[in-house]
Amino acid sequence: MLQGKTVIVTGAAKGIGQAIALAFAKEGANLVVNYRHTPAEETAEAIKQAGASCFMVQADVSDFSQAEHLIKEAKAHFGSVDVLINNAGITRDGLLMRMKEEDFDAVITNNLKSTFNTIRHASPIMLKQRSGAIINISSVTALIGNAGQANYAASKAGILGLTFATARELAPRGVTCNAIAPGFIQTDMTDVLKDEIKESILAAIPLHRFGTGEDVAKAALFLAENTYLTGQVIRVDGGMVMQ
Repeated sequence: MLQGKTVIVTGAAKGIGQAIALAFAKEGANLVVNYRHTPAEETAEAIKQAGASCFMVQADVSDFSQAEHLIKEAKAHFGSVDVLINNAGITRDGLLMRMKEEDFDAVITNNLKSTFNTIRHASPIMLKQRSGAIINISSVTALIGNAGQANYAASKAGILGLTFATARELAPRGVTCNAIAPGFIQTDMTDVLKDEIKESILAAIPLHRFGTGEDVAKAALFLAENTYLTGQVIRVDGGMVMQ
């Protein structure tokens, strides 16, 4: 179903974004790899080795006009915008009573507003096509909170609200919008944690392992291919949150 489809992945230079981009490439999609600062050549090379077409666009999607540039470049290069995956985001952790205003604002802007920006510019194209899938990367932190991450939890919870509203607005034209809420995924951020912290985290995960970018990518593929699934949140968390 994804053969020849245009897939945009924001924040695709490494980590979860890179894993998602490669998974879609293996299904024959045309990838638009977005990055802000970290070069994405490694991701692009892996996509090409998988036999897929790749187009890199540097853009800070937290900026409204740069997000518009990304979407326009994707449409101009491949002719359509079929799947939009909003993965770009940052963390600036700190206890709420000590958190700087600029750290709160930065996380809300980079995580939540960036998601709005790309949806805002991609949705008219998808509505005209009468098809498309939007997949927003949230977090289980949005569902249960986490001490020291008030800004991050708020941004990711906002993404869920945005997902539900978008799903309702775009559904009449056949466009879906869903979210993925990853748990603890093995990335550069988790690699630097002390062993005792890792053990305490693992004790709270029923499957007793960290997730991988590939685990999240499989959920993204499922959401992109299922045209009768919208307004949903898939938790890829090893069983941490059960509702």
